[in-house]
Amino acid sequence: MRGEYKTPGGKLVAADLEVAGGRLRSVRISGDFFLEPPEALESIAGALEGAPADAGEGDLAARIRGALPEGTEMVGFSAEAVARAVRRALSR
Repeated sequence: MRGEYKTPGGKLVAADLEVAGGRLRSVRISGDFFLEPPEALESIAGALEGAPADAGEGDLAARIRGALPEGTEMVGFSAEAVARAVRRALSR
């Protein structure tokens, strides 16, 4: 499944994922945003891996924020933008 969300600033966030047993699997996040350190992208995907497929945007965003390494800079997107892209993927 794939979901996309274009942030108010114009940056695209895309979520590709699968669902197995009611949980998110094989989560991949991409887009035209900037992330420092780049390795934090793995933390975002890891936070979503295994999340309940019926989790709301707020719950997903909280999982993402809780998993980010200290000092992470998200430029052009947010945890909420990723969560919205995930929910859009799940609604297809």
